[in-house]
Amino acid sequence: MIHATGPLLSIDVTERAVEKTDIADFLEEFIGGRAAATALAHERIPFDADPFGERNRAYLSTGPLQMSRMSFTGRMNMTGLSPLTDGLVSTNAGGYLSRNFADTGYSVVEFAGKSDELLAIHVTDTGIEFEEVPELAEATVSETSAYMAENHDLGSEHCIAIGPAGENLVRYASVMTFDSRAFGRGGLGAVLGSKGIKCVTFAGDSAPEIEIADVQEDVHREAATSDDLMRRQGTTSSTEFINDNFALPTRYFEEYEFEEVEGIGGDAVEEKKYKKGACSACAYACKLPTKDEEEGVETEGPEFETVYSFGSSQGVGDIVDVMKANELCDELGMDTISAGVTVAAYLKSEDAFGDAELAQETTEKIAYREGIGDTLAEGVDRTHEELGVDNYTVKGMEFAAHDGRVLHGQGLSYAVANRGADHMYGGMLSLEYEGELDPEGTSGKAERLVHEENRRVIRDSGIVCAFASGYVTNDRLATLLETEYDQLLEIGARTVARERHFNNQRGTEGEADELPYAEEVPDLDASIAEYYETRGWNSDGTVPQSALDTIAESAVGSHAIADD
Repeated sequence: MIHATGPLLSIDVTERAVEKTDIADFLEEFIGGRAAATALAHERIPFDADPFGERNRAYLSTGPLQMSRMSFTGRMNMTGLSPLTDGLVSTNAGGYLSRNFADTGYSVVEFAGKSDELLAIHVTDTGIEFEEVPELAEATVSETSAYMAENHDLGSEHCIAIGPAGENLVRYASVMTFDSRAFGRGGLGAVLGSKGIKCVTFAGDSAPEIEIADVQEDVHREAATSDDLMRRQGTTSSTEFINDNFALPTRYFEEYEFEEVEGIGGDAVEEKKYKKGACSACAYACKLPTKDEEEGVETEGPEFETVYSFGSSQGVGDIVDVMKANELCDELGMDTISAGVTVAAYLKSEDAFGDAELAQETTEKIAYREGIGDTLAEGVDRTHEELGVDNYTVKGMEFAAHDGRVLHGQGLSYAVANRGADHMYGGMLSLEYEGELDPEGTSGKAERLVHEENRRVIRDSGIVCAFASGYVTNDRLATLLETEYDQLLEIGARTVARERHFNNQRGTEGEADELPYAEEVPDLDASIAEYYETRGWNSDGTVPQSALDTIAESAVGSHAIADD
């Protein structure tokens, strides 16, 4: 099996100390990216750590495919203890950071401790520099990267940064790179903020040499010549289809269909797109640089999840308003899903659906914890009673757009996901949208869900983009990583088990595997029990010690028809 190479760099901001550790054993067993970072987090973050405390750690990691020339590989992983869900969370972002990170020669960088001064940290293959940057207090993301470009000749493609939301410990603050690409879900921006880390830059000339199979050339060529609609409209290309044939959660889940969908859908976004956008080494170029001359707004996106969270969820039907909110979140450093849904909950409490101006004002207040923003910065789970609205979250995380009340397999996925109500964790939605699985009911879907979760671990460890599914098939993934596919799935199973075991040690058991609309999802309890059994876990949703390293054959999950 090929895997990431290079030591772990531990950065302790309390002591301003660094340490290099050989982690070849972790990398050989867990590839890189999410799987390696999860294994490290499980071993090195105390089970009783405070997400905002100095004992929490955050891991930035890359995989072996970042050493390729292949499309869909301009991504990185970030893992840590989430202040939103109170459990382990992993998230990844695209852009141009991954290869600059790899040039430092490290496979994983760990951030620990807590600084009383706001810091920029400069990581190179020749040394680490700590820079106190009080002048960047509450600077926006683009202001921070501009400072790094001016003072260190390192642009946004070399940086991760947090905005005011991260400094002010908004529980769903993002870590940003390339100004507009987000390590979005779970609040890791607030973790860096709690440590006093404003920005980290990466540069060097020590990238490892990893030989990648020639199939990378086939993938790259197919990506370059594809005529997929997604290349023009990104994920918004499916907006009207989902609205008309399934459900687009509207007005904070009050309705299933948005009557103004054409104003925020794929065609509306494409009309505002003014050039192509891509990630490092990617010929697919599905990004969405957009602008509106009249309103003077320029941003990247919005993608489908933002169209939902700041559009239909808030009753807002003008794509320019969604673009403004998208840009606000990028500059302030917030996850657009959690931020948009939380603002939608507030609009419901104020009977103000459709008020885009109020939504944008509230979004900005959240980042600075001003007025009502201080309450909403805690997220829906912690504030729904005060707002007088239903708690549409799982494990504290706000729902993505794909409605589990209609896509029942996706509802099951939300319920059991270690990460909470995130659409990228299990991915049953695409199978149900495309008709491979009947959206109705959950019975018999648990084994397939196990497989989909395991496969996504491998994708996030390789690392390869989610949009590569039609190009990096299961066979190609196994060829690229030079390992039998079933062995890759076992790595996925061990990683999911480690996430769950860590959360168990923090007191989270099966009672957290629930949905706010459970009565609308047929056979949910029985399917959750089947999921536990398939994974080889206890009937209460906890992980026996044996499951961390010895994976039952059933825990791999069915993949007879899994190529997507």
